[in-house]
Amino acid sequence: MRRALELANGIWGTTHPNPMVGALIVEDSRIVAEGATEPDGGPHAERLALLARGRIPRPGATLYVTLEPCSTHGRTGACTDAIIASGIKRVVVGATDPNPEHAGRAFELLREAGVEVITDVLAQECTDLNLIFNHWITQRRPLMAAKAAVTLDGRSACRTGDSQWITGEAARANVHRWRRLFPAIGVGAGTIMKDNPRLTARMEGKAEWCPVRFVFDGRLRTVVDRNLPHVYTDEYRSRTIVVTTSHGGIGYVRKLRELGVQVWVCESPTQRAPWPEFQRRCAEARISGVYFEGGAELMSQLVQERQLDYFFIYRAPILLADERAKPVLTGLRTESLAGAVRLTDTRQELFGDDTLTRGRVVYPAKLSIDETVFRLG
Repeated sequence: MRRALELANGIWGTTHPNPMVGALIVEDSRIVAEGATEPDGGPHAERLALLARGRIPRPGATLYVTLEPCSTHGRTGACTDAIIASGIKRVVVGATDPNPEHAGRAFELLREAGVEVITDVLAQECTDLNLIFNHWITQRRPLMAAKAAVTLDGRSACRTGDSQWITGEAARANVHRWRRLFPAIGVGAGTIMKDNPRLTARMEGKAEWCPVRFVFDGRLRTVVDRNLPHVYTDEYRSRTIVVTTSHGGIGYVRKLRELGVQVWVCESPTQRAPWPEFQRRCAEARISGVYFEGGAELMSQLVQERQLDYFFIYRAPILLADERAKPVLTGLRTESLAGAVRLTDTRQELFGDDTLTRGRVVYPAKLSIDETVFRLG
């Protein structure tokens, strides 16, 4: 199963909105064929492994796969049918299909056909591999994730705004790996104007890759200056989408579109695009996840409005000990630990001296009207 996970990791970020899946066939304790799911519309890992074998597997062969085989007839046909037709009599599975309409159905079909099915092998690792897909298929909206780099005392910049670099090279390289996983990246206008980032994934030994780049700019401040940012002028500008409102001005919208930049104009009484409208448009475009990298105002807004689903926080062994240093998140009034926002299903990784903690965001229960009146006295 660990080898199957390696195969799935080898197609990191290439299968959206479908999951990354690795599969292999073992005969006489030896791997004889392997497969990993191709981009959207292509064959699934199980079919590719069977095709790579080139003949009917020997009696006693076992198929290992990181995710429950599909049991519905989509564009590529049900993998359960292909497995049964191959004559394989033993299948070992990592994670169960998160789709409640399909979960466990493949196991039933395979067992009815006389196939031995073993489940939950390295289940946590196999499930974590597809955290974007798992959210997409169950919630029917994109996974809204954010990344922050902070000091041990939770500050993202000095009082002067100096923040480069809080974390070391290894941690920053890991950020690019996550950029390559997510189909889209999001930043606020302030980040564009201050840092002028490229917002591409640059990984050693691999070609630069550009996700969809969302710029949240309700007033189109990023278009005023003659020196336009990279994301509006580089070779990937057609993959940039500016999310704005009618407060931005039609002239600037026209200017961006003439440059080849996409613009989503959202109806809003304020200068902020409403998150439900943004998520609806993402779903229509089949964008299954967005990785927000800043700034603090945008990410705080996500938390305040309970829109952030997942959080990556890199901590460096640095202490600023300055109450005027910039916090990474603000805007909540947390009066007790019971009312704190928490992370669950957490994972920890070390990158040199820096630590990454990532996990699913859990918000405190909202108070009822009666509880609110009681607390107010």
